[in-house]
Amino acid sequence: MELMAPVDGGEVWAEDTGGHGLPLVLLHPGVGDSAFWDPILPRLTQRHRVIRYDARGYGRSPKPTTAFSLAGDLTAVLDHFALDRAVLAGSSMGGSAALNVALDSPARIAGLALVGPGVTGYEGLVSPDLMARIEVLAKAGDMDGLIAFSLRTWGALGKDGDPQAVAQLRSAIPAWFSNFLLLTRDAPAFDRLGELRVPCVLALGEHDQPEVVRCNEEMAERIPGCRLVRLTESDHYAPLREPEKVADLIMELCAGLT
Repeated sequence: MELMAPVDGGEVWAEDTGGHGLPLVLLHPGVGDSAFWDPILPRLTQRHRVIRYDARGYGRSPKPTTAFSLAGDLTAVLDHFALDRAVLAGSSMGGSAALNVALDSPARIAGLALVGPGVTGYEGLVSPDLMARIEVLAKAGDMDGLIAFSLRTWGALGKDGDPQAVAQLRSAIPAWFSNFLLLTRDAPAFDRLGELRVPCVLALGEHDQPEVVRCNEEMAERIPGCRLVRLTESDHYAPLREPEKVADLIMELCAGLT
């Protein structure tokens, strides 16, 4: 079932596969939309009710018209689907939102599957040089240049033109600019990771940006009982590079939960 789910001052496109058992909510990265999970969705839906949505400005969701936060929108989606308890699987930007909600509403979160996650309150996750280069390309209106630069940065392992990653970037890049002035950063979470008390697996792509790899390693050290998995054939687009491994990790986490 596809629908538009209400969030504070707007709405987001969402999909609910239906089914029984503990729900699984998928949260996409900032370099893609909810189709990021397409390579593993069929396996996940065999055993789980899966809900995914496009963050404001991404994919099929309208651009924001008022200030918003990622964690606030995730909470609104959980409320809309009446999810008292769910597993969150989040990548990059989506992982950051998942962590903030897990810290602020721990009773609602049964487990965390983090794939190359971001986290608020961590210094040095995004280099100033990277942001400066994106700004130059954006001001020039160079979409092809932005895509090529982004592929070199986040999709280093792409081959044959990397059509899946290119499609993800074409969907994501407009949101970078429509959301820039309206996205309110959630509260710092990095120094609070030790408060988490839910089962957690964190998968990092070994060919991701060095800053992301370092951050993920430090996150796994801080989260009590976190299982750290190194995906040797992945960059920032792990479900595109190693879909079976990513699906296995999520399903293994869910299998141990009730």
